[in-house]
Amino acid sequence: MQPIDYLDSACQFAREAGAIIKKIYDSKDYEACTKGDDTPVTSADIAAHQFLVKAFHELTPEIPMLSEEAADIPLARRSNWSTYWLVDPLDGTQEFISRSGDFATIIALVHDNKPVLGVIYAPIADVCYYAVSGHGAFKQVADQAPVAISSMQYDVQTKQLNVAVSKVQSLSKITNLLAPDYNYNMIPLGSSSLKSCLVAEGSADCYVRVGPTGEWDTAGAQCIVEEAGGKIQSLKLEALSYNERESLENPNFIVVGDNQLPWQRIIL
Repeated sequence: MQPIDYLDSACQFAREAGAIIKKIYDSKDYEACTKGDDTPVTSADIAAHQFLVKAFHELTPEIPMLSEEAADIPLARRSNWSTYWLVDPLDGTQEFISRSGDFATIIALVHDNKPVLGVIYAPIADVCYYAVSGHGAFKQVADQAPVAISSMQYDVQTKQLNVAVSKVQSLSKITNLLAPDYNYNMIPLGSSSLKSCLVAEGSADCYVRVGPTGEWDTAGAQCIVEEAGGKIQSLKLEALSYNERESLENPNFIVVGDNQLPWQRIIL
């Protein structure tokens, strides 16, 4: 089967996982604790994870899964995976806890170390972004018809760059990385993947991420952004890697909409 053949199921599973998360979110009845890497996890993360493991095992028992909530799989074992599902059941756990609503479920299919299918579903907004390599990127709001999305082409007249940033991160960490040759409009949002989607749909020129993230945070978004015409790279403007290192932690990265801009001069 081709990646496109899994798209409907992946979107359905993302929505169902999102519904599980939303039900717990609405009830305000959940447990939260801190993992060994000092990041939060809740019973909503675990419930969505358990659903996705079962759903994908029934759909594709021959394709392994790597989830943020079960990421302790050594490279010696993972290196034999030519194709695998890579998921973050709840991207934006801190936003779930703080009740901002800015969180999402991320699903990616990775083949030969490259994301070839991506689905990001935000249950509170009821918005689903999705893409398959070679088939374009789309956004669907609730039960409306999906619309094709494309990343922004920079307006040379204004010299303004719209930059998606974390709600909780110090803005100086971001502004210190940006050359003073442009005017910057900062757009704060919670979930890392949803900030990438802002770039993919043309609502932001770029998203700069400084701080720890995992490969599950970027794989689904990378497919969507690339199919929309953009790119995700490290701050050294190098390609991100998938399932090639023992560590699953990403470098600091930038998501860009217009590949023609001189990003090597914009990122200091």
